[in-house]
Amino acid sequence: MDIKQLKFLIALEETRHFGKAAERCHVTQPTLSMRLRALEDELELTLVNRGQRFEGLTEAGERILAWARTLLAAHDGLQSEAANCRGQLVGTLRLGMVPLAALNPMRLIEPLSQAYPELRFELHSRSSERIIDDLNRNQLDIGLCYLEQADADDFDVIRLGTTDMGLLHDTRFFSFDRQRLEWTSLGDLPLGLLSKGMHYRHSIGMSFSRHGLDPAPVVESDSTFQLVQAVSAGICCAIMPLESGIDTLSEHLQIVPIADASTYAPMGLVMRRAEPRSALAEECFAKARLLFPATDALQP
Repeated sequence: MDIKQLKFLIALEETRHFGKAAERCHVTQPTLSMRLRALEDELELTLVNRGQRFEGLTEAGERILAWARTLLAAHDGLQSEAANCRGQLVGTLRLGMVPLAALNPMRLIEPLSQAYPELRFELHSRSSERIIDDLNRNQLDIGLCYLEQADADDFDVIRLGTTDMGLLHDTRFFSFDRQRLEWTSLGDLPLGLLSKGMHYRHSIGMSFSRHGLDPAPVVESDSTFQLVQAVSAGICCAIMPLESGIDTLSEHLQIVPIADASTYAPMGLVMRRAEPRSALAEECFAKARLLFPATDALQP
């Protein structure tokens, strides 16, 4: 068994396609299939359901996959630790963040990239619960999430405060002559909202309820990108974090603050305290403390 076989298994599960997994791993499809069969022979288990195409992992395959992810994370951490001992900071920083956050992740990634040119980044969109779980399982290095789920005894925390909200719109289709909007003025607008059950959507729903409103969104999605697409098409407006950077994606996008509009739970950057914890994660978290030293750090 070697690290490459574990990478092949992970790539196959993530792409759900033998050819795409082989392309991701820079090998031929026959090579990938042969190495996975060798792994199955060594473990004396069938890991992959095979038919005309990939049909998923077996139950045993799912269990082995979890260990593969853990071992690969440990391998990457070992490589990063060795580089750190040589005075380098290399490897991949795995950052998980909730779909809509007041912190534009580029405000963290850009200075890290400038300070450590060999650093690579993986960004994962997750719920706060999933971020905390993935941090505990060493599948993420740093999380940007609501702090309700983070136990102060288990995590180092950079508290960022609550998230202020505004109305994102495309100026080719909508125009607002006020510098600040009231919740009551939003009730008749076509709105695009995150899917029900998501924390940010819950905060919006509570604010509408507090003002006696129950708007029916014309678009619902768990994807921020799809909501921005709907706004750019003139289908709707969307309630977004003020400092997310979304309004900078196009000259036609504009966001107007909403009075008394913020999420009900504070947000922060979190990193687990338990070992193994990579030198890469610790260095990046220390850099984040300098960038965002206080709860008002998100103010422009």
